[in-house]
Amino acid sequence: MSAAIVGWAHTPFGKQDAETVESLIVRVATDALVDAGITADQVDEIVLGHYNAGFSAQDFTASLVLQADPALRFKPTTRVENACATGSAAVHQGVKAIKAGGAKIVLVVGVEQMTKTPGPEIGKYLLKASYLPEDGETQGGFAGVFGKIAAAYFQRHGDQSDALAMIAAKNHKNGVENPYAQMRKDLGYAFCREESEKNPYVAGPLKRTDCSLVSDGAAAIVLADEATALEMRRAVGFRGMAHVQDFLPMSKRDILKFEGGALAWQKALAEAGVTLDDLSFVETHDCFTIAELIEYEAMGLTKEGEGARAIKEGWTQKDGKLPVNVSGGLKAKGHPIGATGVSMHVLSAMQLTGEAPEGMQLAEPRLGGIFNMGGAAVANYVSVLERIK
Repeated sequence: MSAAIVGWAHTPFGKQDAETVESLIVRVATDALVDAGITADQVDEIVLGHYNAGFSAQDFTASLVLQADPALRFKPTTRVENACATGSAAVHQGVKAIKAGGAKIVLVVGVEQMTKTPGPEIGKYLLKASYLPEDGETQGGFAGVFGKIAAAYFQRHGDQSDALAMIAAKNHKNGVENPYAQMRKDLGYAFCREESEKNPYVAGPLKRTDCSLVSDGAAAIVLADEATALEMRRAVGFRGMAHVQDFLPMSKRDILKFEGGALAWQKALAEAGVTLDDLSFVETHDCFTIAELIEYEAMGLTKEGEGARAIKEGWTQKDGKLPVNVSGGLKAKGHPIGATGVSMHVLSAMQLTGEAPEGMQLAEPRLGGIFNMGGAAVANYVSVLERIK
């Protein structure tokens, strides 16, 4: 039994001082049920994606979803976490519940509130998604980890500062058309390429424009089994999906290859019975621009060490052969950890149903790919989506 997305909701990402983790959860859970055209009593199971790691004083947050409607009381509800891939972990868990026959309708919510945390604490909490015995003292937190990855990539494959700036400029330009994005400003290539007072180096060769944003936000989807989904007003099915977990210590693998991500792409595409060339777009995990560059290689768009070709030759632009991060990606949209993977699924479903915001909508997309990772390519999730109604 397969599953499909039949409803969704998405808050703006950014600094949400008037919100709490609870209010964000309640908001999207309520709106997603309305969007799907169902009532709370029809939900069989609930999955919440919430990383936390210290961002919220309130832990044990699964039951906060029940605050959205009294009819959700007594429903089986579980919180899942897998670092920055927490949102996709929640989505995949919901799909598995339906495939196993344990549920017909699953409500999936992803949430994070990060901006109320002092800056130094943010770095400490994010660094928990790395292997602390090796990386716990890294300057710059997780940016420092990816700064080391970028420096190693440059040493092996040459200086890629031009390509990284082009990726940042592309995603910021795309983000202008996304009303949910935290930063809706076309910064331009020159600003992203040059070091300046407003764009200083943060870690290694990475500048501020190479790093995703600290965000608050939430997103939700309603999943239904295929038979139920086909009776609803629209449905986006999971044609293929894969989850591949790799070693946590970077010392145990070649970190420049994102091998877990590559394997997840291979498995999901094989299950879908398609190739990368069949995809109309990809939403990928650009927590840092170097990550998107390496992900071009991991997904098979280019050969190892040649990821720069994809951006320099325009392949991943909105009008290219494989548009990547038409939403603006994490770079412009923001990256509220637990919400990111759910957001990717919402925005991809919107594309496939022709419901994306004006200016962001592609012309008749047929298949969409999603790659969401936790840590430095440790937790790797891929979904291949298609509209089935």
